[in-house]
Amino acid sequence: MLQQSQSFCDYLQQVRQVSPHTLANYRRDLDKFIHYCDSQNLDNISAVNAHHIRQCIAQLHRQGLSGRSIQRLLSALRSWFRFAIKEQWIKQDPSTGISAPKSPKPLPKTMDVDQTADFMSVDHEDDFYGARDSAILETMYSSGLRLAELTSLNIIDIDFSAGTVLARGKGNKQRLLPLGKLAINAIKQWLAQRKLFAEQDEPAVFISKKGQRLKPRSIQARFNRQSLAKGHPVNPHMLRHSFASHMLESSGDLRAVQELLGHANISTTQVYTHLDFQHLAKVYDNAHPRAQKKDD
Repeated sequence: MLQQSQSFCDYLQQVRQVSPHTLANYRRDLDKFIHYCDSQNLDNISAVNAHHIRQCIAQLHRQGLSGRSIQRLLSALRSWFRFAIKEQWIKQDPSTGISAPKSPKPLPKTMDVDQTADFMSVDHEDDFYGARDSAILETMYSSGLRLAELTSLNIIDIDFSAGTVLARGKGNKQRLLPLGKLAINAIKQWLAQRKLFAEQDEPAVFISKKGQRLKPRSIQARFNRQSLAKGHPVNPHMLRHSFASHMLESSGDLRAVQELLGHANISTTQVYTHLDFQHLAKVYDNAHPRAQKKDD
């Protein structure tokens, strides 16, 4: 089987001319499977069937190989089996219909309320940057905006009297979001600085000192600066995750949070349902008819 594997790798290198990195990945994945086959006394690719592949996958999964890594191994095997069919070593692909185990989706990183409040406190000696950074953070956290939604904000999108902001999400979909008092105050203070630098007819809310619309990488750089000042890394999406988590913990209304975030599917929002046990216990005690203990 090693010879058949080597023939396939030669084909990848000489005919398909894959990169050295890709070739090394193929070799590594095939070696894992061949090692299993050796343990089962399988010395030819023609002896491999679906049962052997499933057993190999199960063994590797028990040993800690992730679903993503197993998916890559399966992809390498399928390429090898297709090559084997062309070479007439086998008649059909034994991996057909076999899928890798799903890896659990990592929970989004969030800050608790106190950590968020600390991160939001901006201390900058320059009035322009101080006002702008504070307005950026307050607006993102107040309305759960994506980075692209924040950079695309125009002054006309903010209604101070109604306390709302119009966000343009993915696919240019618009949604009207509430804007908190702290965010409104921070934006008003920023606009006082903005007018000193803005180019004529520039519609963007957030601009650079050159008077032009601020770009996403510039905001990411400001987050990096704030992260260094506060001693822990925070990126724009983490602030959005924190907004969603705090809203859900306070309200318990998953549909409302879905609307605020602009998620097309509720399944995307469900990742935020990792409420802590104390919150769940409190909700239970207040809501369940038999949770209330009565005196004897």
